[in-house]
Amino acid sequence: MKFTLNTAEKDTRPIFITGNFNKWNPKDYNFQLQQSDENTYNINIDDEILADIVEYKFTKGGWENVELDKFGSITPNRKVKKSSAPSSDFVEKWRFNWGPFKKEFFPIVEVISEEFYIPQLDRYRKVWALLPHDYYVSEEKYPVLYLQDAQNLFNEGSPYGNWEIDKKLSILAEYGRGDMIVIAVEHGSEDRIKEYIFDNDNVANGSEGKKYIRFITDTLKPFVDERYRTKKDRENTGIGGSSLGALISIYSGFLYPEVYSKLLIFSPSLWVEPNNNFPMMNFRVPFKTKIYLYGGEQEGSKMVKRIQVFENYLKRWEKKNLFDFEFKTSINPDGAHSEFYWSQEFPRAIEWLFYNNTENPVEVKPHQENIKN
Repeated sequence: MKFTLNTAEKDTRPIFITGNFNKWNPKDYNFQLQQSDENTYNINIDDEILADIVEYKFTKGGWENVELDKFGSITPNRKVKKSSAPSSDFVEKWRFNWGPFKKEFFPIVEVISEEFYIPQLDRYRKVWALLPHDYYVSEEKYPVLYLQDAQNLFNEGSPYGNWEIDKKLSILAEYGRGDMIVIAVEHGSEDRIKEYIFDNDNVANGSEGKKYIRFITDTLKPFVDERYRTKKDRENTGIGGSSLGALISIYSGFLYPEVYSKLLIFSPSLWVEPNNNFPMMNFRVPFKTKIYLYGGEQEGSKMVKRIQVFENYLKRWEKKNLFDFEFKTSINPDGAHSEFYWSQEFPRAIEWLFYNNTENPVEVKPHQENIKN
């Protein structure tokens, strides 16, 4: 079956077709379209691999670069009956790194406190809450994700760039998946390394990770649960971060599995624990824990290898009936150790951790049947 695409935008990025014939892989080189003139692209797909109703979309190599309508809005998945006749489609616009972002879906950003007291460490910290855009006109309760390094999560002008989680949460909301609260805790500047190292004085003299974890779990979470409409149970509570922030999040999940069921782990600093000597709690019934692991192949020669070794250790612990793990490991061949790549990965991680979406990460269900003959 032949698929022909015309597109209005001049854009040199390659175009891919994805759908129920390739497990919705948005960058499958077996399904890259060939350009026939300036705005026209074609591909022939073997009928044998196509379902009777072919469901598909066009991308520029990722869900962050998927097709849009002329208003920059999401589009329903295309549907066509399998036939020998060619299918002809038109794309008005394309996303670029998840943009454009719609203001009406942006989360409400609140400062919980400029100086939230940390009794375990006898110091103060700025803490933010990012609430769903419709929080104050709804009565819903929401799951919560606690993230480290708030300085690098959404504020413009941060020295290393930022994850743009406010923009990414707006994208998720546009897809009907933005009903969650993010609590962002600023790091302690010169105390950051000590607070994010659990117990390793060779790396941080006077490591304070144990106390920091107790602050998030025993002090901050109860405060958030009292102040906001949250779903307090472990099934609706996650924690995460990048680099050292990812490392302390691993410890949090392993020491408090009765509190956290979801771990967002980006480019973890596993070099601190080369032997994976993480403390593990023994429970009569293992806690089911979801872990989203991300790393980039450009982060140094050992990042991806360490993630793979870490994952194998977790599988061994699982066999000992210590935990019931569910993994999603994402390796970006182009990924460097930077906020830009963590920003790109954030929506995928949220989708998998909180919405159990394992196929098309940004699938849009058509509001009406629109099947071409």
